[in-house]
Amino acid sequence: MRKNRKGQIHNEFRLLVLDDDEMITLALRAYFEGCGYTVDIESNPLRAIEKIRLDHYDILLLDFLMNPICGDKVVEEIRKFNTDLFIILLTGHKDLAPPVKTIRELDIQGYYEKSDKFDQLELLVESCVKSIRQMQTIRRYRDGLNEILNDVTTLYQDQNPQQLVAAIVGQVRSLCQEDDVFVMLNPQNIPAFSEKVSLVSSLLLSGSGDYELDAAQFMRLYYPHFLDAIQRIKSSRQPDLCEQRLALPLHDESGHFLGMIGIHFRQAPADTLIQLLTLYSRQAGSAIARMILHTVLQSRNDQLKETNKQLKASYMETITAVRLMVEAKDIYTRGHSDRVSYYTTLLAKKRIPDPQRLERIRLAGLFHDVGKIGVPDSILTKLGPLSEEEYAQIRRHSELGCQILSAMSFFQEIAGIIRSHHERWDGKGYPDGLAGTQIPLESRMIAVADAFDAMTSFRAYRQSLSLDQARAELIRNKGTQFDPELVDDFIEILNDYDQIHAQLEWTFHEL
Repeated sequence: MRKNRKGQIHNEFRLLVLDDDEMITLALRAYFEGCGYTVDIESNPLRAIEKIRLDHYDILLLDFLMNPICGDKVVEEIRKFNTDLFIILLTGHKDLAPPVKTIRELDIQGYYEKSDKFDQLELLVESCVKSIRQMQTIRRYRDGLNEILNDVTTLYQDQNPQQLVAAIVGQVRSLCQEDDVFVMLNPQNIPAFSEKVSLVSSLLLSGSGDYELDAAQFMRLYYPHFLDAIQRIKSSRQPDLCEQRLALPLHDESGHFLGMIGIHFRQAPADTLIQLLTLYSRQAGSAIARMILHTVLQSRNDQLKETNKQLKASYMETITAVRLMVEAKDIYTRGHSDRVSYYTTLLAKKRIPDPQRLERIRLAGLFHDVGKIGVPDSILTKLGPLSEEEYAQIRRHSELGCQILSAMSFFQEIAGIIRSHHERWDGKGYPDGLAGTQIPLESRMIAVADAFDAMTSFRAYRQSLSLDQARAELIRNKGTQFDPELVDDFIEILNDYDQIHAQLEWTFHEL
């Protein structure tokens, strides 16, 4: 980054410099344009706010003492509609800077004492750029996972082989935004199925863009380009990128090579995209194996059961990745789902002896907030009070979580639990206004565990409560928010809180 100087290629980041001293703004623009940034300047705080409202900027370099409003008021106005902008405060002297508490509350990334050299300021800007790149990667990964989650459920619907490979081509095109995609499948590569391969095509090919050809044309024109890559991915089971051609293996759960996905990129793909496509190819391989099993070996129930077990593991991989992306959106909730799952399981063991039901409860606690993948980052991380519209979007997460899990047969039993975990004993909860024992027992348990962990965890907008304070709040809300008998059970569990806290130590992150 620091090697970019005048005459070299610009990077993609935009800066706005706001200072009522024209010499400062001109100097900063010249310096950072020389570093490869696109830079706009402004001397009027009110005009600057409107620029940020109407246009996109990544970083704001902001003078503190200005007219008609100072820098802290500028930030306060900006944060009402933009929480993504990185802000560095410029001060004539460090004693003139606002208190550290104010800087934190306004989510200012740092401040810089003005001088005639900008090296230290450049380092601050580079630090902001690194953070922005990381957030962009997280968002791309989250959005890609969300798309995969929506797509893979359709792969497990009953389809003939040609329909399935065509569906995979379409979904890969959408995921990577490239036209030149193909899927090549040869069921003869599966030894256990080879004796009945006549029931399916011996070679299935579907392509788009340059690869939209019949099998003979494809084998003559493009197969040689991928021949070496096929040999590598068959043995490594890992993606292979060569000259902007990506080969992704399709394996069944036993590791048998089924075929491949091939993509020709216009420019080298990002590592994040390759990771997403690798995850997708595993799902596609599982779906293909399932299709072949149902087409060729419907009588072999034992193998079907094993395949379903492996599909469940694939589902778990995707849902767990989505859950981690939810937590990545807000560092203050990391570890929350793991703790809620742990607390809920302890509570359930006091009343439920069935191991299978206990496992469902553990999973429901782990994925209770998965619906937050559909809530905008700006709402989840907002420091101030939520508007009615924003709160309504937050409330939708329990319904959205239910919809996500209902689409997957393995999780249908816990979908209803997740839908109802914000219902209240007195009927004033959401989304259905259930009351008392109308609420599933498992949902009532999660409600107690969720509330306790929220109270005892640090949040950006408040300090955590002590154990005694949280215990008192649970007792105070017995019979209104919570099932009173479950509160009594949970209070008893908290007698061993020191031991519980030690077991959960790995879920707490230093902020």
